[in-house]
Amino acid sequence: MKRLLLIVQGLAMLTALTAGAEIPRAEYPRPQFERAEWLNLNGRDWTYEFDFGKSGMNRRLYDSHGFKDTITVPFCPESKLSGVEYRDFIPAMWYHRTIRMPQEWKGRRVKLNFGGVDFFAAVYVDGKPVGRHWGGSSPFTCDITGVVADGEPHDLVVRVEDDLRGGTQPAGKQSSNYYSAGCHYTRTTGIWQTVWMEPVDADGLKSVYIVPDLDGGCFVVRPEFNGLSEGQTIEVLISDGDKVVARDRRKASPAMSITMPVKKARTWSPESPFLYDVVMNVYDGSGRLIDTVNSYAGMRKIHVEGNRYYLNNEPYYLRLVLDQGFYPDGVWTAPSDEDLRRDIELSMAAGFNGARLHQKVFEERFHYWADKLGYLTWGESPSWGANLNNQLSARNFMPEWSAVVIRDRNHPSIIAWTPFNETWERPDNDEAAMQHDRTVEDVYTLTHNLDYRPVNDCSGNYHVITDLWTVHNYEQDPDKLARWFEVKDGRYPCQDPRRDVPYAGQPFLIDEYGGIKWVVGKEFSDNSWGYGQGPRTVEDLYRRLEGLTDAILAVPYVWGYTYTQLTDVEQEQNGIYNYDRTAKFDMDRIRAIFSKVPEGFR
Repeated sequence: MKRLLLIVQGLAMLTALTAGAEIPRAEYPRPQFERAEWLNLNGRDWTYEFDFGKSGMNRRLYDSHGFKDTITVPFCPESKLSGVEYRDFIPAMWYHRTIRMPQEWKGRRVKLNFGGVDFFAAVYVDGKPVGRHWGGSSPFTCDITGVVADGEPHDLVVRVEDDLRGGTQPAGKQSSNYYSAGCHYTRTTGIWQTVWMEPVDADGLKSVYIVPDLDGGCFVVRPEFNGLSEGQTIEVLISDGDKVVARDRRKASPAMSITMPVKKARTWSPESPFLYDVVMNVYDGSGRLIDTVNSYAGMRKIHVEGNRYYLNNEPYYLRLVLDQGFYPDGVWTAPSDEDLRRDIELSMAAGFNGARLHQKVFEERFHYWADKLGYLTWGESPSWGANLNNQLSARNFMPEWSAVVIRDRNHPSIIAWTPFNETWERPDNDEAAMQHDRTVEDVYTLTHNLDYRPVNDCSGNYHVITDLWTVHNYEQDPDKLARWFEVKDGRYPCQDPRRDVPYAGQPFLIDEYGGIKWVVGKEFSDNSWGYGQGPRTVEDLYRRLEGLTDAILAVPYVWGYTYTQLTDVEQEQNGIYNYDRTAKFDMDRIRAIFSKVPEGFR
């Protein structure tokens, strides 16, 4: 009830602060670290200027009081929803809008938050630099207290640079050619996730890591603070509805870990996605409440034993679909929160129990809906575009990936991390491949230092050190696919034995297969693409799809699959649904295929 009251109060304040404004993506963007007071800066109050010559610094555009053209944030300029829809390369651009600190925030720190800006961002208020950030998919925060504390209007300017074709920054499936083609699509430049302001006490919470311990019947809560003062305390409450099931209050410290036992804990799973409410209150030395953060947590366990993958101590078969998170009108940004939820519901309706989120860091609200609906996911970076043989690529990749793991590691729906996908650039000579292998190994170690989940070092190829053995195969003949899985002389399938480390008995998954091309007219693309030769009739498609899936289900050492893919994306027309999410097939027949599990699984 307390959490609900705080949210209602926050929404009321937001309504008052933005009366008469039409705000796209108006929901709070960080559902696992939620404060009641905040101000959404999305909308049409932004102006912009492209900077093709990258001369904006010389022209002092950071001192701007507004540019000529308008753009709707948080949609990228390439998208229709931005109101710009510019599709050529944008090496640099500038944004402007006016901001004002609400009087109610006086005496607290004012934080300016960006959910995602691709790729480099420099932030200015009234011409003064207040922050900069590298990483197109990781969030960042600027403390702007010193320049907005007077409550007067101020000029917020954001400079963006995006070197998509330089080979040193993660870009995912953004096309490095002018046109989209094959499995590369429309680019995303600049702001593509929500921008917002919020007041935070100087000693308030900075972050929290909540680790479920199913076997121990507890949650382990690890808070981090912006600062500490004498006598400061933190109170943590865990609730099942209106009933508080765990409570603890103790002195705040820089490296604290709070164990919260929960009697007869209810587990989280796709079959029963139960979530506990979590409230964290911070008090100063006099007992005054200075910060409240609302969150939630799921009690679930994932682990690997030998070649088996377990969920809540039971072997679990993964029936995943490849989801690339592109939208016809928003590109990388969902038009609405409901669109994020609907994608999950469409996938579940097709018979899948989860998704491999592919070559994109999904918005936090997507993970929220996955948690609520009971939908398993693998978190992945947009690693394509960053050549791992290049040291600057590694330098750019690691802090961005670290921030993504930290942002998302509390979500129970995420059950594995995949930092890289198909690193085709790795040479077959071990000496030449040293930089590639070192980067992959360092990122594997880094990910494990940040979180407990299994790490799939490189989906498909080339494995260096990995907890999951994943392979890709787009063979369209079910009989040939079945023969490909045969183990010969103790050798299991891999991409290339000259480049892959030997298989060491990890859970084996084919995390890309199918990709059956089926074109529905020319409505969505005039250069349609898919894997292999498409079937001649829809009945042929159903037979091929079931045959390929049955061939995988029959392999005793395989513990899951990922079908390519959930929806068509622009010209790539091998989805279960059309690009606009309309039905493409008889979903009863599709669901019957993807709902199958090998004998002994549920």
